[in-house]
Order: sequence, then structure tokens, then C-alpha cells
Amino acid sequence: MAERIINKAEESVSTLSNLPDNREMRYDIAEYFSARGTSMPLQIKDIIDLQTLVESEQVEFKLAGGKDGKGELPKDFWPTYSAMANGRGGWVVLGVKEQAGKFTPVGISDPEKIKTDLFNQLNDRDRVSANVLRSENDVQQISLQGTDVLAIHIPQAMRKQKPVHLKKSPFGNTYQRLHEGDRVCDDMTVKRMLAEQIHDSRDNEVLSEHYTFQDDIDLDSLKVYRNLLSANNPQHPYLACEPFELFKMVGGWRKDRETGKEGITAAGILMFGKWDAIIAAAPNYMVDYQERPEAKTELRWVDRVCPDGTWSGNLFDFYRKVYQKLVADLKVPFTLEEGQRRTDTPVHIALREALVNTLVHADFTDRVSILIVKRPDMFGFRNPGLMRLPLEDVIAGGVSDCRNRLLHQMFLLIGLGEKAGSGMPKIFSGWKSANWRTPKLWEKTFPAQTLLELSTASLIPQHVLDDLHQRFGETFDLLDDFEQVIVATAAIEGWVNHERACQLTTRHSREVTLTLPRLESKGFLVAGGEQKNKYYTLPGVSVMTPDEVFSLGAVVSSTHNEGDTTYNDKRSTHNEESSTYNEQRSTHNELNSTYNELRSTHNEESSTYNAEDDQSTSRDEYGRLLNRFIDRPYIDDVDNLTEAFRNSLFTLAAVPRERLRLGDKALMKSVILNVCQGQYISVAALGQILSRNPNALRQQYLKPLVEQGELKLAFPQYKNDPKQGYSAV
Repeated sequence: MAERIINKAEESVSTLSNLPDNREMRYDIAEYFSARGTSMPLQIKDIIDLQTLVESEQVEFKLAGGKDGKGELPKDFWPTYSAMANGRGGWVVLGVKEQAGKFTPVGISDPEKIKTDLFNQLNDRDRVSANVLRSENDVQQISLQGTDVLAIHIPQAMRKQKPVHLKKSPFGNTYQRLHEGDRVCDDMTVKRMLAEQIHDSRDNEVLSEHYTFQDDIDLDSLKVYRNLLSANNPQHPYLACEPFELFKMVGGWRKDRETGKEGITAAGILMFGKWDAIIAAAPNYMVDYQERPEAKTELRWVDRVCPDGTWSGNLFDFYRKVYQKLVADLKVPFTLEEGQRRTDTPVHIALREALVNTLVHADFTDRVSILIVKRPDMFGFRNPGLMRLPLEDVIAGGVSDCRNRLLHQMFLLIGLGEKAGSGMPKIFSGWKSANWRTPKLWEKTFPAQTLLELSTASLIPQHVLDDLHQRFGETFDLLDDFEQVIVATAAIEGWVNHERACQLTTRHSREVTLTLPRLESKGFLVAGGEQKNKYYTLPGVSVMTPDEVFSLGAVVSSTHNEGDTTYNDKRSTHNEESSTYNEQRSTHNELNSTYNELRSTHNEESSTYNAEDDQSTSRDEYGRLLNRFIDRPYIDDVDNLTEAFRNSLFTLAAVPRERLRLGDKALMKSVILNVCQGQYISVAALGQILSRNPNALRQQYLKPLVEQGELKLAFPQYKNDPKQGYSAV
């Protein structure tokens, strides 16, 4: 199925590239944004607005002096335009020099000339495939310190516009943002974008005649589906159909009116198929449920559902098995309606919707598996593929663009799932009804996946409220609900940043951008870090530096094995390591938790630290540092390791150690991940192990692997600290 869809997309490239104009597409765009009621872009008035913008959104600063000094649109604007349009949008500011977080307006001598040139090229299909700017309001001419600059807001492109590429062909001319740079997309990524563009529904493809109802459909699954259809609607006309007719009516079989081809659909195989047929149609298909006994990301589980030969492996049976496990032992009070006990609470509805959402929005051509995790502190949901709509639209609801519409309809017929555009609001409202923390919804670009985390921690625990009232008095009660949640999050998790604050609300990110500095000006928060690394803590609370961690956090132990939980016992619910999928994006590490009993907040007690008590050199039997604030052993220098363990690492890195010009990036990445398994390693030590320059390693391999979620950081707030440690996820 994946190959057929991608090939069909590829075949359509020439047709799409040679369209004489885009009138129909422009109409769709206008209609779309009109329906969304999309707000105007942020108005930039001064340097402070620029600093705020850098903290919250993708921003690029470019000079635009031109060869003659009169100003021109820089050539490297267009790769940035393509990358931002294919991502979540962003800003390009022309005429401002940015260095080390400082902004110096250089100015543009003729901004009108550049604006005219910009719109001329935006509408030139030989230059770029689509104009995503909604109006001239997306280009702001601003006077900063007496000089004129241009701020260009680049909105996220619609699915039908992607890939936004330069020149005629998307291959080799499509860009994405990666590590704050513009990178050319590989051909497979471009093909996926094209497939998304062409197919409104990815599951209605008619498969070949080699797939048959008799051989490839699990009749037991279809029988149970009929029973649920009857329970949901006893008078439904489909109930009178024979099995094949029922299968056909619900979308499992269809005829393509244009080609005359008829047969089983991709949705029919995915929903009701047998395992052999499923993996033949979707080779990357994988569904997985894990129940983990503790609030940790370790892979140990006490219950698991995955295709193992004992059941069909199809989506319908996976849903039935997993939903019952999700709601088992759910600690939610029942409600009474007309004197009758109601077992289907808003939390049950939220979990049901989250599970169905995960299944019907999955991109089954991608290699990432569907993963559902249940833990004592949270529920996690992951599906392959990015969201088709902007994040704020998904959370607000009212707009829908389901990837697998036949699957969605199949679930709707039996009373599962919500009508178009209302699913995510149901999840958020269900969680709010239990006074649990706001759901966290986000994406990971490489590899493409969408993640939803539903924490069962109280929104603001009583002891935290008591502490905040003691600290701030009655002024805390004068804050609105969102402001209180932000301050409480900083108290619970040690610090909060723009990204985390956005996860706590359904408000637009620009409101969050304004709220954080407002809380700082009122004395509730103190800012630290710069630009995208900016974070906020409560007054008097510091984020521990690596130097402080190593000086204050030693543990006395001579043994350690990778299965030991010594380093995990004090985990915070929103710890970076507790994120279901080991996401590097999560910024709430236990060593920063204000209420973590192991954490020092630089009070009088910590300031009287006695060097004679320094046990920071405490090591395990292999010579690795052990530290109470770090969840894994840490290798600072290979000379401190035992000879046997050091040689084992050298063996893992034998190929790059022997070949200074390896010429195989994939192999080097594999070696790095193997060496970093189960431990943090400093960049200096990695350089020793791999016989490579540490700075080159950091730039060429470590940063990309962190961005892709394959490596995690020991100190996420101090990304470039010399003591930074890297560990395989």
C-alpha cells in the first residue's frame, strides 16, 4: 500500500508542477482561513517584541543590503521560506543583525522595492510552488532605532500546498527546518508530502484482486463488529446484510468509479484483515500496547498487547483489547443521572477518543509504530505521521482533516469516536473534569509522529497551593486560572518555558508569549537563559548547573547495573525521562524539581557545602560516575574506567577508531548509539572512544541525534556545557 500510494504521488508531480495557475487552490485557502477565523500575525513594534518572538517561534534574521547597498531580497530567503511553510511557519526579519541574542537594526534603504520583489517572486511558479502569505499584513515594515526593517510572517502551508518547493520539481528543491537550519528533504519525505497532498483519505485505495474477502478478512472480527453495530443502533439497515454485504457497506470494499477497479480497500484490511494480509498491504504496520508498573520510561512492562499470532492483529481487535485495559482500575468517581449510575464518565470518553484518534489519524506508510502506554501517572498515545492541521486548530476543534476517513466512519457507525473536529476538545474537557493536568499534544518531525500525553496528576496539588499562598500571599489569588497554572507548574517542575506553557492551555501561543513576561514583571517568575533556551523559575529558585550537580549530587555506591532503579526512584511526573517516548523536547527534568527531596535550591544549607564531604568522585565498578541527580551512570573520562570496560567500549567503536575517514554516517550514528546505551557520556569522552574531534562530533552527529530523539541530554537546559552528557534513548 505504501509503495503504491507513493508511486502514484510521484507520477502526479509533473501534472501538479505544470498547472497554468492556482486559482482553485487560492480559493480553497481563502475559504479555509475564513472558516478558521485566523487571527492577524503578531504586530512587532520594538526590540522587545523581537526578543519575545525569538523565544516563542521560528525566526531567522537576514541582512538585505544587496550588491549595491540599496537592498534586495537575499537568495537564502527562499530555502527558509520553503522550510517554514512545510513546517509550522515562522518569521524572517530582514535588516536586523542578530549575534549572541543581541539584535542590531542595520536597516533597509528601500523596503518598498524588496516588498514588491517579494510578492512578484511569490507569484512566480518558476521561483516557488505556492504563495502561503495570506495578505500584505504578513509583511510588516517596522522602524527600529530609526532604521526601517521588514518582518515577514510565513504561515504554515495547507496540506494541499505541500511540499512548498523551489523551481519546478519538488525533488531536491524542498526544504525542512532542522537544528535551526534549512535542510533539503530526501526524496522519500517529498513523496510522503505528495501522497498527503493528493489523497484526502489515505485508506480508500482499492487493493489488488489478490486480496479476497474469503482468504484475507477475519470473520470473527466482522461478527463482533455487527454485534456492536446492533447495540449502538438496533434498527440500522446494515444489520440485515450478509457478512460480505456488511463489509462492503461499511467501506471495506468499493469500486473506483473512474477506473472501474473494485476490491477490498486499505481500510477494510486494516480494520478487519488477517495478519498476513495486513502486513502485505502495509509493511510498516505495527500496533503496541504496554502497561508499565512505574512512572518511568524503562521498557519493562507487566502487560502487553501486540501481534503475536494469538489474535488477528487488526485495528478493530486491537481497539477492543486495549480500551478495556485502559479503563480497568480507572480511579474516577461515577456520576448519577436520573438516579442511575453512569459508568461512561468524561474520562472514559476522553480515553476512548484518544485511542480512536490515534488509530484513524495514523500514517500506516511510515515506519513508526502505533504505541499506547498506560502507567500509574499517565496515559500515552503515539501514532505515525504529523498532524494535518495547525496544533492550535486541533485543540480548539471545529476543523477536521482526518487521514483515514473510512476507518473513522467504521468506528463512528458503532458509536466510537466523535464527529469531525470535536475529538480533541472532548479529550481536553474530559481531563479537565477530573481536575487533572492539561493534556500535552505535540509532534516529532524525525521520524514523523504525533504524541499525546494524558497525566493523571492533579492540576495544582493542595500542598503546592499552600506553598504558593505562603510565598505570594493574596496576590496569587488575583491571577487568572492560566497564570496560576503557569506559576504552579514552575513550582512543581522547577521551571517552565514557552513550550511547556503552551501545553497547559488551549489559548493561542501569542497569548502565552505575553503572559510569561507579565508574570515576570509582577514578581511571580524570574527569567533565565536566552531565546529558545529561555525559561522561568520562581524567585529565589535556580536551575542547577552541571557543576553544581556534580558537586552536590554524588551517591555512595560501588555497584550498579542497568536494570537497577537507584537513579529513578525520585522521578517527577513531568520529568524529561518520564515522557512516554523519551522525547528530548520535554524540559522538566527531576534535577530541577522544586519539590524533589534530592534537589538543592542554593539555600543556606547548600551554601555551607564542605569540600571535605565531597563524594562527587563516587564511581561504580566500571569507573563511571554515580550521581543522585542523574538517572544513569556518567562517563567523564575514559581514563577513569576499568581497563576491561574501556576496552569493551573501544571494541564497539572499532571501525571508526581504525578508519579516520569513515565515509558512512549511518554506521557512525549506529556506533554512537551503541556506545551511549545505558549511560551518559561526555563529548570529550566520546571523542576519546571514537578517536574523533569532540566539537566535530557534537555538530555533525550529537546535535542531530538529540533533535531526532535518539539521544537524550543529561542537562537539557545547558545544551552546550562542556560537562553535557549524551545517552541513547
